[in-house]
Amino acid sequence: MSLIEQAARRLEQLRQAGVELPEEPPLAKPAAKKGKASPPPRDDFDPYAIAIAPPQADEEKKAAAPAAKRVELDLEAISASGLLVPQASRSQLADEFRVIKRPLIANAMGKGHEPVVNGNLIMITSALPGEGKSFTAINLAISIAMELDNTVMLVDADVARPSVLNMLGLPPAPGLLDVVDKNSVDISGVLLRTNIEKLSILPSGTPHARATELLASDAMIRLLDDMASRYNDRIIIFDSPPLLLTTEARALATNMGQIVLVVYAESTTQAAVKQAVDTIAACPVKMMLLNQARQASSESYGYGYGYGYGYGHEKK
Repeated sequence: MSLIEQAARRLEQLRQAGVELPEEPPLAKPAAKKGKASPPPRDDFDPYAIAIAPPQADEEKKAAAPAAKRVELDLEAISASGLLVPQASRSQLADEFRVIKRPLIANAMGKGHEPVVNGNLIMITSALPGEGKSFTAINLAISIAMELDNTVMLVDADVARPSVLNMLGLPPAPGLLDVVDKNSVDISGVLLRTNIEKLSILPSGTPHARATELLASDAMIRLLDDMASRYNDRIIIFDSPPLLLTTEARALATNMGQIVLVVYAESTTQAAVKQAVDTIAACPVKMMLLNQARQASSESYGYGYGYGYGYGHEKK
């Protein structure tokens, strides 16, 4: 007699004895295997236990990867501080950044004068502090986030003096240095998604004594390659340290496709600008923004930025 037949017989005996049983789950009949005899009946066999045995837990189930944290930007406070916000009324600042972003987007998406390696990695820097690079980086990122066809990640790579989160009204948080220090390319646990639909932020992260070495490491190069190639519509804006005060910006510049050098009008010396440009000579595309420029306009307002850009192999 097979095990299934023994179970059915035992259950029938229990019913006849007046024992109340729960509803029986269907018992599948095992397929007969040719040439193999059924095992002999066991004395300790409990057919009822087989009928009601709970399912086994799946021990191989893996925990889900941490989702990016969502933060709410106070758009009214951001606008009051002089930064761009989506859906704002037409303004001089918004129009300026529409002009500034156009060649950068074209190069990032392979539609520029010629192909640019890592064209969607754009570093915003300056020769010296206080020239408006962080202001430019944030506004450029928000302006690009307003595009229909592109998403943007704003990376605070000024690891010595991070300011992006503070300017946006957010507290310090883990970020870039933490990921590189772990030799990882997974930024999902430290990436901040915002209520500006196409804008995400990667903070600078926990201060590190060897920040320069981290930014120049193979781990950083792998991270940049992954960030650049993971999404074909993503443009990544790096707010980096000033070129002439630290070496972090120069280490970062070697992996950038485009660099925007912000120069404060009537303040930064020509010698400082020239020295800064020399440090980023290897970058394929370099753009210069003259912040606080006084330019007359035939319209009712004047532009506060002067701009121009060129390819690294050209002699200027």
